[in-house]
Amino acid sequence: MKSVRTPDCLGPNVYPAVPEGGWGWAVAAVFFMVEVSTYGVLKTLGVFLQDLMEEFQESTSRVSWVISISVFIFAFSAPLASLLSNRFGCRPVVMMGGFLMSLGMISSAFTRSISEMYITTGIVSGLGFCLSFIPTVTILAQYFSRRRALVTSIASSGESFAIFAFAPAFTSLKEDIGWRYCLVVLGVMQASVIAFGALLRPISIEAEPEKEDGDSASLSLKQSVFELENEQTRTSLSSAISQGSGDSGVTFLSSSDEDLRNAPEAKALMEWSPKDSEESGSGPPSPPPSPVQQDLNAELSEGGASPSPAPKLLDFSMLKDGAFICYSLFGLFATLGFFAPQLYIIELSKSRGVEPAMASYMLSIMAVADIVGRLSIGVVLNKVRCKKTHVLLGCVVLMCLVLVVFTVVWEFWGLAVCCALYGFFMGTVGSTHIPLLAEEEVVGIQKMPSCVGVYVFIQSFAGLAGPPLGGVLVDVTQNYGAAFYSCAAGMGLSAVCLALVGVAKARTCQRTSESKNPEEEEKMSQDSGPLDFLEVDLVGPGKPAEVV
Repeated sequence: MKSVRTPDCLGPNVYPAVPEGGWGWAVAAVFFMVEVSTYGVLKTLGVFLQDLMEEFQESTSRVSWVISISVFIFAFSAPLASLLSNRFGCRPVVMMGGFLMSLGMISSAFTRSISEMYITTGIVSGLGFCLSFIPTVTILAQYFSRRRALVTSIASSGESFAIFAFAPAFTSLKEDIGWRYCLVVLGVMQASVIAFGALLRPISIEAEPEKEDGDSASLSLKQSVFELENEQTRTSLSSAISQGSGDSGVTFLSSSDEDLRNAPEAKALMEWSPKDSEESGSGPPSPPPSPVQQDLNAELSEGGASPSPAPKLLDFSMLKDGAFICYSLFGLFATLGFFAPQLYIIELSKSRGVEPAMASYMLSIMAVADIVGRLSIGVVLNKVRCKKTHVLLGCVVLMCLVLVVFTVVWEFWGLAVCCALYGFFMGTVGSTHIPLLAEEEVVGIQKMPSCVGVYVFIQSFAGLAGPPLGGVLVDVTQNYGAAFYSCAAGMGLSAVCLALVGVAKARTCQRTSESKNPEEEEKMSQDSGPLDFLEVDLVGPGKPAEVV
């Protein structure tokens, strides 16, 4: 697919259709690094949970609020990120996001209380996460259509690679330099998003105009002249009928013919000849404009074309769509199980008899399985013929069952198997739930840029409540396995909401078709007019003509 590129290297890429590649591969690489710096870092902060509790003398629930506030700001600011992207473009917004999350993470290394980390890691870094992630996933979906699910799954595996590498690396590194300097290292790595964000070139799809050949133009000319003659014939005969004398109500053909010759449009047609078109050029001839057409052209030339309405920066009208509401509720409840397991799995493993040095590898097992899940779901969604939301529903149900099993298993291998299964299904759900907004069974690609912010905004409330709710259960029961009950409950509710998306979409389409049917019938009745031809029997002079 060749693109028509602008002279400015920073300008948009113009394509006649969705390129399915091209500069989209560079955008996919940017999304990979954004995943590393956002979700990858967020899900690795569980490594420092015990260090923060000992440093600030705080409970598990109090420390978990650092992650919760960051996730909440991440999702709550999604409408703002969509609005800024539609107004200023994706590139400057992503670069600003990289600066903010780097600033927040480095500032967290110098905090003296957990409340200060609520501001640095929670608010500042959380806002940077949002401004980097939302525009990148939106523009990536615009570069691909047929391979969108596969490319998004591969690019989003950056989160999994980050967890796989960061968990054991920072577990060992904090023993040498301390957790504060580890946060500085993370902040410097996140600053790379500023440079990668400069690669996000916008995309413009402009279809090439179709050229008419000479035969079609000639046919169109003949049809227009033919219709004009028929129209004048009907008009003249109607006038003659209304003005005729005698009981029959039909005038002589000679008077009808005279009215037709005296009509302005007929005079124009009689004066025009093919020679005029031959003298003007080699193109196909065109009939002279009628007085009505001249008036219409004059009005268009004076008034000008009406400007096209500007696109919406943020679309809240989708809150009236039942399918979008059900899908948003699915995202809301599913978020309860997105972050708490990674936060508490290390401490759960220690309490179940796993050595501390081996407990950090649970996150690595999750990460490897997560990569396999993302790649697998991308291939599956490209080949299945059923609705893609049904595939996602199956993954959500199985993920819910795995979360329940976490509460009853013991020792290393049992937890390792659960981590592998959870990571696999987490990869399938986490890499597809936002890109599936572009499918017609949810909202469609045209409405996705404005709706993704609203969708992630609704998720924010579960992101705020998920980790603290698990922390409260841990403090009350003194059992880290209790935190997984809230995750399983959230996943169960999300499965119910996802199952209702298809039902709500079918009802919406049915109501739309029912509302259109009466309008179409009324329009067809209005369009039905008199016949195009009037058959006139010619008779001799002095005798009336018969109209059939």
